[in-house]
Order: sequence, then C-alpha cells, then structure tokens
Amino acid sequence: MPEVSYAKLEPGEQFQLLRRELGITGFGLNLITLQPRQRGRVHRHERQEEVYLVLEGELTLIFEDEERTLGRGELARVGPAVRRQLVNRSQAPATLLAIGGSGEHQGRDGRAWGSWEEGGEGRTPQEGPQPEDLPAP
Repeated sequence: MPEVSYAKLEPGEQFQLLRRELGITGFGLNLITLQPRQRGRVHRHERQEEVYLVLEGELTLIFEDEERTLGRGELARVGPAVRRQLVNRSQAPATLLAIGGSGEHQGRDGRAWGSWEEGGEGRTPQEGPQPEDLPAP
C-alpha cells in the first residue's frame, strides 16, 4: 500500500489537528471553526508563516495596526513575526483551514507519466501533456 492517509473535515470543534490525523511532518494543517462572536488568541510564530483559507462564513484577521475580513474562498498569508488574532464577528460559524510551514519550498520536484502503463523514471510534469478528460456519461 502506498504511503497515503485520509481524514474527514469535522467542522464544529474549535481545532481539528489535521496534521496529526494525517501524519504530516513537513507543514502544519488545522481546521479551525470559530463560533459566532468567538475569538482566538493573539499570537505569532518564531519561524512558521501561515495561510488561512476561509471555507465557510467570514473571518476577521486583526493585526496591531489594521484588520481585514475574508469571506468564503478568500485566503491570507501572514508572516511569522506578525502578531494576529482570528475573530468571527458574524452571527454564523466561520470555518477555515490554517496551513503553516517554515523553510524554503522544494518546488518542481514532481515526476509524471503519460499513463499507468508507462514505466521508467517519468519526466517533469511540464514536459508531458495533460491526459484527455473522461468521456461524458
């Protein structure tokens, strides 16, 4: 069996530690649900930058000298040293993914094959064509 793990998003609890559930070691991943009028702690990080992706509701990010409200489908990246607070000022729950990491991104390390039958070392994803879409039902 390949090294693959699965989890199900469980909105409702304030924190779902997806990193732990999935066995992720290279970055942080949490599902955060803020109930109406709920606030998180004011915090910052030593090394880890974070991206917040709003899945449902509205999230207000408060910084020392500004704030910004994000809606569904919007993202924000916050640098490690920036003090921030996550706030739900609305009357509905806010659900978001918090993705964190530190260090340099190791991009472009993928390998691709044209089909399952193709062997060898593969090639960079940019060197191969996209497969045809599935036929219509």
